[in-house]
Amino acid sequence: GHVTGVQTCALPISTIVRGDVTVYPIACASIIAKVLRDDLMRRLSKRYPGYGWERNVGYPAPAHIAALDLHGVTPHHRRTFAPVAARLSSAEDTRSR
Repeated sequence: GHVTGVQTCALPISTIVRGDVTVYPIACASIIAKVLRDDLMRRLSKRYPGYGWERNVGYPAPAHIAALDLHGVTPHHRRTFAPVAARLSSAEDTRSR
């Protein structure tokens, strides 16, 4: 199978659709990843208050989009997230004038 971002791997790779539901080790890894992500988001919310990261569940919330306008983009925002990319592009356009 093809995995984005994996350049070379000597082991066979296969995709398991809904693996977190059907494969126990994947389910365990999914839970661990979520717990770690939630902890990271709580720590980021203390460092960057105002974004609501302590309540963020990975989906764009109107309050978070408003916070981007009010507080700007942090180093921790995903640059490929459309609202972030748009604000970075807009800021770059403003600087180049």
